[in-house]
Amino acid sequence: MNYKKIAILVGFILLTAVIGYFIFVFFFKPETAPVSGPETPLEGVPGGLPEAGSGQPSPIGSEEGQLPDAGSTPGGTGAVSGAVTVEDAAADLGSVTNAALSASGQMRFFNERDGKFYGLDANGAPIALSDKRFAGAENITWSNTSNKAIIEFPDGSKVRYDFDNEQQVTLPKHWEDFDFSPSGDKLVSKSIGVDPDNRWLIISNDDGSQARQIEALGENGDDVISSWSPNNQSVAMYVESLDFNRKEIYFIGQNGENFKSITAEGRGFQPQWSPSGNELLYSVYSADNDYKPTLWLVNAQGDTIGDNRRPLGLNTWADKCSFGSGAMYCAVPQSLDRGAGMFPALSEGRPDFLYRIDPQSGAKELVNLGGASYSMKNLTVSPDGSYLFFTDSSTNRLKKIRLR
Repeated sequence: MNYKKIAILVGFILLTAVIGYFIFVFFFKPETAPVSGPETPLEGVPGGLPEAGSGQPSPIGSEEGQLPDAGSTPGGTGAVSGAVTVEDAAADLGSVTNAALSASGQMRFFNERDGKFYGLDANGAPIALSDKRFAGAENITWSNTSNKAIIEFPDGSKVRYDFDNEQQVTLPKHWEDFDFSPSGDKLVSKSIGVDPDNRWLIISNDDGSQARQIEALGENGDDVISSWSPNNQSVAMYVESLDFNRKEIYFIGQNGENFKSITAEGRGFQPQWSPSGNELLYSVYSADNDYKPTLWLVNAQGDTIGDNRRPLGLNTWADKCSFGSGAMYCAVPQSLDRGAGMFPALSEGRPDFLYRIDPQSGAKELVNLGGASYSMKNLTVSPDGSYLFFTDSSTNRLKKIRLR
């Protein structure tokens, strides 16, 4: 008897059963599914943090979980009159990656073709930030207030490059998940040692010097998001499971502060700070809306953390939005399948609607793209509110829209 073949067959049957079970749980099981127990709290984050004073969510605009039609603007004031013009912002360079806007209004990006970083001059023409080439660069974290970036490569090497002074500093390979401070002179990151007891959330100067430990991560590193708030209140967030459909978000300060927390009604938490740091935009998915991503806005400053938590009535991810001057702009996929929140890669390349949202009233306006179709990412509004930049996912070309 061929025991090896029998073992392989039994293993295949068991694997198929396990996969089938998870498909059933995520897509077909009723919402009365058993809830999972809470995860082990992050070491160093007090387990007795005050409960979020979130109050009752107040729906804004369209009914939660429903996508608007192309010609309607639920909760808004109607489509923007007249079509906007979408232009190439760096046509000569072709495809670009990691586009980001500086506080001074300069758009910066990486061109994989020649391995150089570029900005746009006063006339909108691309200009090299440096003659230095960074072939193979795959992940770039920009400082908002200076021409500095953390550049990561496939072999795990990481450098901080100062484009103004042409200075390069090598950072430890075991550091990851970087974010610059609002002033651009410091970094928050995760130092991931082989031993779980040697894994820490750390703060350092932007060149890696004077590093100090903030919180022990242990086995919870994947549940911590490096995200330095614009008002310097916190440097990271710890996402803890409450049950099958809810997460508790703890803010981690530089000196062990005991902040209030936020309850997020869903999983797949993805945050984005408002420019002031007083509010937090985030997206989550849950069984309540077919596991599609939904946008929420909540107070995130001081004693008001967790207050005024409300859904914005749009099915999209937080990283497809950008705060502008008195408004937010969000790219909303024209169609999303059940479970899209769990598998966002399956929705890449789909055409988007573009919405202008008033964060205070929740009113939404559908921006008229003149019949053009784009799959948008890296949305960024210029500091003066004149332009919206985005990268077209299907071509990786940088585009711009004149807003006023």
